[in-house]
Amino acid sequence: MTPIADFAILLGLVAVATGLGLAWRATTGRLRTVTSDDTVIRVSELSADAVAGRGATLLQFSTQVCAPCATTHALLDGLARELDDVHHVDVDVTSRPEVASRFNLLQSPTTFILDAAGVVRARIGGAPRPAEVRAELDRILSAA
Repeated sequence: MTPIADFAILLGLVAVATGLGLAWRATTGRLRTVTSDDTVIRVSELSADAVAGRGATLLQFSTQVCAPCATTHALLDGLARELDDVHHVDVDVTSRPEVASRFNLLQSPTTFILDAAGVVRARIGGAPRPAEVRAELDRILSAA
């Protein structure tokens, strides 16, 4: 191969990797509204000391080696303390692969926003964006 062909291949690989990275960055942490009402979660089944919120529950799935999990925990815990009837539950799935499989958890952290009945209303893969979480909580709480 010629040096020009080598350079073109290298440049193409860098362009593809950059495109994939930008696409991943644009989608991670985004709130996806769940339209199906068939996923009901009882947080007491996931953690013995967990209590669901009377208005909404922020259900966070974390692992022990997750860097953004601590920041996500602080954010969600702060929102739960600030808003009436909202609780934050953090479930460590490091030693519980059945939970990760049951909810199709592909990255850590993953956050579900549950309404008062335990129905999953939104799902966030990665570190959540505070404004999106607050807007979804406002929507759920105002509908209740």
